[in-house]
Amino acid sequence: MPNVKTTISIEKPVFEQMDVLAKKLRVSRSRFFAIAAREFIERHNNMALLKQINAAYKDSSETDPMITRMHSNHYGMVKDQW
Repeated sequence: MPNVKTTISIEKPVFEQMDVLAKKLRVSRSRFFAIAAREFIERHNNMALLKQINAAYKDSSETDPMITRMHSNHYGMVKDQW
C-alpha cells in the first residue's frame, strides 16, 4: 500500500510522551502514528457498531425481557474494551 507524507502539529508534551513510547516499542514515529490512527479508527468503528447493537436491543427489549438480560450480559463483556 502506498504511503502518504503529511505534516501535523502536536502539543509538545504529547509529542514527548509519544517519542518516549515509540522508542520503547522500537518503532519509528511514523509507524507509531500509523498504529495510533488505526487503533483510533477501529475504536470509532466499534463504537458505531455498539450503537447499532444497542438500538437493535432496545427495539427488541420492549417486547422480550430475555433480550434485555442478554444485552446486559453482552454489554458487561465488552464495556471496557471500547
